[in-house]
Amino acid sequence: MIRVLAVLCAAAAVWTLMMPPPAALRLRGLLGPPASPWSQRISARAGAALRTYRRRRGQDRVWRSAVIELCDGVGAELVAGRAPGPAFVESAAVLDPAVAGALLDARPGEQIPELLTRTSHLRGAEGLRLLAACWRIGVERGGAPASVIEALADALRDEEAHRGAIAAQLAGPRATARLLAGLPLLGLAMAAALGARPLAFLFGTVPGMACLVVGVGLDVLGLWWTRRLARAAEVSR
Repeated sequence: MIRVLAVLCAAAAVWTLMMPPPAALRLRGLLGPPASPWSQRISARAGAALRTYRRRRGQDRVWRSAVIELCDGVGAELVAGRAPGPAFVESAAVLDPAVAGALLDARPGEQIPELLTRTSHLRGAEGLRLLAACWRIGVERGGAPASVIEALADALRDEEAHRGAIAAQLAGPRATARLLAGLPLLGLAMAAALGARPLAFLFGTVPGMACLVVGVGLDVLGLWWTRRLARAAEVSR
């Protein structure tokens, strides 16, 4: 009899350890069934927007670095005695394939300054507008193009280093903003763990819907305002 009781107690202990805690069961009950196709579409669109934003930021960095490399290459080729046109072609051909394709895709009758000005409208390629001005002054008007373009490369490099320093200083405020934006979700989880029904209140009552709309609106507005301030600090000269 004692052995049977011991086996039953051991089985009960194992079953208790394997069962999820009551708070998790209550939270699962509040969350309800799996997400609907509508909510899945919203999540997919949000993920696509985030990936697009990150890809654009990556393209900005690629173009800024490529413009600096282009200026360095053209300046070095001109110092070595190469003609301006071949110097530009040789320097652009060794850059990132996407950048090189845009820089070498000249329209019929389009000169290098016009090509640079047209390409400077791409995100991150704003420095090409300055290179076009240097090209007109140094090459077309008989100046010293090598020294001018090398000075432009140094200026763009200093600006990029300054932008990186600002981004490092803004990392803390951005992380704080994201943390504050996620605190409401933590509050919902804590309320559900304590046995309350926050989702039922937010989605099932008129006052709850009003609180949800106002809260989400203020949360999104805070994130947008923080990002706007950080972006203004990064692009300021």
